[in-house]
Amino acid sequence: MELRYNSLAGLVRAATESGRQISELVLADQAKQMERDPKLLFQDMDRRLTVMDEAADEGVQPDLRSTSGLTGGSAYKMRRISENGKSLTGSFLSGALYRALAVSELNAAMGRIVAAPTAGSCGILPAALLTMQAEKQIPERDCVMSLFTASAVGMVIANNASLAGAQGGCQAECGSAAAMAAAAIVELAGGTPEMVEHAIAIAIKNILGLVCDPVAGLVEIPCIKRNASGVAGAFVAAELALAGIESAIPADEVIWTMKKVGDAMSSTLKETAEGGLAATPTGRRLHEQVFGTVREPKSGCSGCGGCSS
Repeated sequence: MELRYNSLAGLVRAATESGRQISELVLADQAKQMERDPKLLFQDMDRRLTVMDEAADEGVQPDLRSTSGLTGGSAYKMRRISENGKSLTGSFLSGALYRALAVSELNAAMGRIVAAPTAGSCGILPAALLTMQAEKQIPERDCVMSLFTASAVGMVIANNASLAGAQGGCQAECGSAAAMAAAAIVELAGGTPEMVEHAIAIAIKNILGLVCDPVAGLVEIPCIKRNASGVAGAFVAAELALAGIESAIPADEVIWTMKKVGDAMSSTLKETAEGGLAATPTGRRLHEQVFGTVREPKSGCSGCGGCSS
């Protein structure tokens, strides 16, 4: 049976009727569509997990700085707190936070990452999988397989809404990544396909409407910290779904809503660095610090409250 990546309900139904995990169906389907050996596709995905792992390790270096000089070192601080037992939330969540920061900071420093689904949201999915592997002793094979589930979720979102901040705001980037991560977490934790669907819906609902307002037009502020928030949201959504808590609004309708919200957003709030935090006095000052020029606010209201006019 060929899968159609235009409906999460359809994927869940196919998995439920077959008695298999979503990841198993996706791997078999993609191998058939691409006319490749499933083992080779698995190896390709395994290499992506390896890159994610390497990025999380490289990103915690204390002297890591972005090319702009605006960011770096946060992952190191978070890891230190996580490992010395002083974290408020314990090693599990704090571990996820530092890994999300690490991958995102490495991206800002022009390191090698996996866009999952974008570079701006690259820390969320790796942090979720690597934390599950470290804290719950999940086998590497299972983590690799969960990437097929996450990828299927990303394809459905791409086919029905958008993964790009320039089209849908940060909800389309970090929101999609959080949904992908939540789906992977639920599958790794032994949840049902229906639970996967509810986790996706909850993850997106909790970040619905988030704007894309990169300071100085760079994928650093506030993007890096939003990756930490995104992985936390993914675990919240997964935990709720695994407890049997359901989303009142189906995931497909939530994705449709995300598109409508993105379409309604002002262009100043969709990666143009003309609104939101980018248009605050501090945001404009940081732009001048990096580029040597002052970014003047556009005429009209950007909605950030930072215009001097």
